[in-house]
Amino acid sequence: MNPATSAEVRSPTLDVTIAGVRFPVPILAAPGPLGFGREVRTVMDLRAFGGFITKSVTVEPRAGHPRPDIVEVEGGWLNAVGLRNPGIGAFVHRDLPFLRTLGIPIIVSVAGNTIEEFQQLLEILEEEAGAAALEVNVSCPNVRAGRRFGSDPELVAGLLARLRPMTRRPLFVKLSPLAADVTAVARAAAEAGADAFCCINTIPALAIDVESRRPLLGAGPGGLSGPAVRPVAVWTTWRVARATGLPVIGAGGVRSARHALEFLLAGARAVAVASAVITDPEAPARIAEGLRAYLREHAIAGVADLIGGAVGLEDVEDDGA
Repeated sequence: MNPATSAEVRSPTLDVTIAGVRFPVPILAAPGPLGFGREVRTVMDLRAFGGFITKSVTVEPRAGHPRPDIVEVEGGWLNAVGLRNPGIGAFVHRDLPFLRTLGIPIIVSVAGNTIEEFQQLLEILEEEAGAAALEVNVSCPNVRAGRRFGSDPELVAGLLARLRPMTRRPLFVKLSPLAADVTAVARAAAEAGADAFCCINTIPALAIDVESRRPLLGAGPGGLSGPAVRPVAVWTTWRVARATGLPVIGAGGVRSARHALEFLLAGARAVAVASAVITDPEAPARIAEGLRAYLREHAIAGVADLIGGAVGLEDVEDDGA
């Protein structure tokens, strides 16, 4: 870390650049509770985020899984939304115009059952303004295609090789920690043209009501998010950043500046926040102010100087254990 001047310490910078996209603060809206933005615009200031990652969009509308589709559990939240979304047609005519008004980078997440569906989504989005980057969701635990693509390096490489020539926009790949070797998946995606990664998606889990003896979620199992998964997400972030050298957006249980700092020190360039906003709509602004306070306290000029700054991991062998 370079020593900062007194002026830099008083006003440390929080902006980061990922694959050519500048984010004013390294705190992004993660897919999930915020939907496509319009749903929550009256209860929180979406401009407090440095960028907005949409829920995954599919070619056709998806009704998703039966409700309840999100429940609170010890250590976080369990959800099984099932990629509920209006389909790409409604998204580009109704949701994307609203997102463009926010004035922050928009990352559109796309999901498909086949390579051809991913291609169709990119063809449509290439005709639309407003997306700074695209997130290729190959890791949703609540749909079969996500589990299949995200665990196979050859499938991911084949998908990225077909998508890369279709767009000049950066392609971010969302990874699952459950792949037999997440670094192999990440390296395959990087070699095929990925520009950055998002780590991690939710972890498959199940919760049961002991009185009714039925699952708490309408779909049965779901995906676990929140503080319980954060150490897994930090570990995966470190592994992927180290294995590929590409930018990583860390996600999983970020509720405070210190949580965000863990990801940054592990090698993430930004963090994505989801479940924290369910109970605290002010979370993004609070986390940003906490980062500024940490930088001032430690005489660091900017958040970019923290990235990958963890010590004591230099000689760790990444065997996935």
